[in-house]
Amino acid sequence: MESSPKTKFFRPGEVSEKWFLVDASGKTLGRVASQIARVIRGKHKPMFTPSNDLGDHVVVINAEKVLVTGKRQELKEYYHNTMYPGGARFESFKDMLKRSPQAVFEHAVKGMLPHNRLGRKMIRKLKVYAGASHPHAAQKPEVLSL
Repeated sequence: MESSPKTKFFRPGEVSEKWFLVDASGKTLGRVASQIARVIRGKHKPMFTPSNDLGDHVVVINAEKVLVTGKRQELKEYYHNTMYPGGARFESFKDMLKRSPQAVFEHAVKGMLPHNRLGRKMIRKLKVYAGASHPHAAQKPEVLSL
C-alpha cells in the first residue's frame, strides 16, 4: 500500500518576505483593504500556512485620498470607549480621514486579519502614510497592482 504525499507546512524562516507599495489615491477603501490583508496574511503565495505568519510587508501611500461609496462618507462611524461611565465616543469617517488617515486604513485591514496574537503580529507589516512619500525606499518595494 502506497502512502499519499504529505502536505508541506512552511515555517517563517523558510519563506522570503517581500515589500509591496500600494497607491490608495482614488481607490475604494474596502476593496484595497481586502487585497492588502490578503498579501499581509500570505494567501497570495502557494506555500500559505494558516498557523504561521508568511505574509509580505505592504506600504500604503496617499491614504488621505481613499474613497468610499454611497453615503458612507457621512454615515460610517468609528467607535471608541474611554472606559469611563458614559465614555462612548463616535467619530464619522470624514472626520477620522481628516484627523488620521492612517488609522482608517489600519482599522479596515485589522478587521480582515485573524483576531488573535497572530493577527496582532501580522498588522505590524502594514505601513500607512497620508502623503506620497515614505521612508522605505531601501527595502525596494514592488508596486502592487490592485
